[in-house]
Amino acid sequence: MDRRSFLRISGASLAAPMLASLPGFARAPAQAAPKQGEPAKTPRKGRIKHSVCKWCYNMPLEELCKNAVAMGISSIEILDNPDDWAAIKKYGLICAMATGSGSIPEGWNRKERHEELVKRSLEGMPKAAAAGVPNWIVFSGNRGGQPDAEGIEACAAGLKQIAPLAEKLGINVALEILNSKVDHGDYAFDHMKYGLDVVQKVGSPRVKILYDIYHAQIMEGDVIRTIKDHHDAICHYHTGGVPGRHEIDDSQELNYPAICRAIAETGFQGYVSQEFVPTRDPMTSLRQAIDLCDV
Repeated sequence: MDRRSFLRISGASLAAPMLASLPGFARAPAQAAPKQGEPAKTPRKGRIKHSVCKWCYNMPLEELCKNAVAMGISSIEILDNPDDWAAIKKYGLICAMATGSGSIPEGWNRKERHEELVKRSLEGMPKAAAAGVPNWIVFSGNRGGQPDAEGIEACAAGLKQIAPLAEKLGINVALEILNSKVDHGDYAFDHMKYGLDVVQKVGSPRVKILYDIYHAQIMEGDVIRTIKDHHDAICHYHTGGVPGRHEIDDSQELNYPAICRAIAETGFQGYVSQEFVPTRDPMTSLRQAIDLCDV
């Protein structure tokens, strides 16, 4: 503690009894104590809405829910079972990103897949929207020798078919950027231009990009500039430390407090989700990550 901190604290301690004795003084209402068995909740600043991906943590969903609530997290996402969307509601949580249609290698860049992907989307998106899920994840698929221009046209043609329903339901179709260098070899949407071109060609306010910061950093970097220049095309963010996709602390190269300040300054109203694989105590690492991103 420095001198200024000491004087501030001691002065407040002396002043409190005097203020309380003054006529008309109103005490601030005390915060309700947590119920027996419940962890104390960490208040958050509110500029960033926090989410966490379930797959990163090898623990029962209920246990993760309790920890999330205590940390000030409001969403647990990438839940495969729709029953889980309802299960987390009793903790006041939502699923910010549904496991949507298609897979990473077999996505929307092939027209022969559209019939099945559209069918699954038209069936699944209303269920997600009814459960309060704001985002439906989709993937470009692998290149397989396909020119990018052809893949972009195919993705746009397919996503145009589900965009009207997304607009009606108020749910975002989130096309995710992934790296093809380390984790997902041959994935087509591995540079931001690919996804931006798809979004532009679809022309719907409900077809946007899931900007995975970990993957984007590996492929092209320039994260903060990209966020500032293209935030209108982004509906969701994922985190992860580079290299390794582990903790987002000072053991890796990305400056997440600065990145999250940039996100907040764009007026972003969606979620920033932790998607790193912890190497230490998982909940300690998760709390540290939320603290870093709570700018």
